[in-house]
Amino acid sequence: MSAFEITFSDRVEVIDDADSYQLEGPLTTFFRSEHGRSTLDSWSIRLASYRSSDVRAVRRLDDQIAGGRPPIGMIAS
Repeated sequence: MSAFEITFSDRVEVIDDADSYQLEGPLTTFFRSEHGRSTLDSWSIRLASYRSSDVRAVRRLDDQIAGGRPPIGMIAS
């Protein structure tokens, strides 16, 4: 499983067990899928949604990260 770190102007939150995220109109929504797939389908479970205008950055945190390696990041605007 992986997680996402969401940076806002005033705080940072972590969404555990999220496999992917998607922009849905004015919202950025995080999902969990079966077996860690990053593909969204009708069986994906919504975990959290945030107003996209409030999100400054999104960073994926993988379980395989070890030894102080920085996580692979993705920016959402």
